[in-house]
Amino acid sequence: MTADKVQQLLDEVFDQAIVYHGFADYMRDYEVYVYCTADPSTGIKPETVRLLFKHCVAATFSTAVSPETWSQSLDDRLIDYETGVDLDGYVWGVKWQVMYPGGRYVPDSETAAEWSESIGLKFHEVRIETNGHNMNLVFAELLSEVVQPGHFPFRVETAGPDFKVRPAPISE
Repeated sequence: MTADKVQQLLDEVFDQAIVYHGFADYMRDYEVYVYCTADPSTGIKPETVRLLFKHCVAATFSTAVSPETWSQSLDDRLIDYETGVDLDGYVWGVKWQVMYPGGRYVPDSETAAEWSESIGLKFHEVRIETNGHNMNLVFAELLSEVVQPGHFPFRVETAGPDFKVRPAPISE
């Protein structure tokens, strides 16, 4: 996968709505779900795109919200749109973040270079900036696919994890 291809996939979802992100349920790959819309006059129907950052070895996050706004956004009523819409502060309850200024490829990433050398697989780094959070992801491949309504990235099961299957030991 080339840097240009990674940037192309990020550009395709520029200025759209991130509605969910997190590690896939098998914990190796990182998923970013983006709700994409166009001007209604185009006749293009909205769709949700899953960006799958395969072999994600680093995912770091920071807030894009200023300390001043954070201090005004601590009220739990702000996590629900209906109870927070008329309050001062960041309304977390809108449940999406605008992908603006968007995603960009990080050229000459030291972290990606170290992983590439260690694993023998080409790694990349991207920075995604939104109005709520900023994230840096280091990964080997980026896939993009449209997901259908009803898709969900995680489901709570009644039985919980299978404790007969043990995670791999941490190597020194």
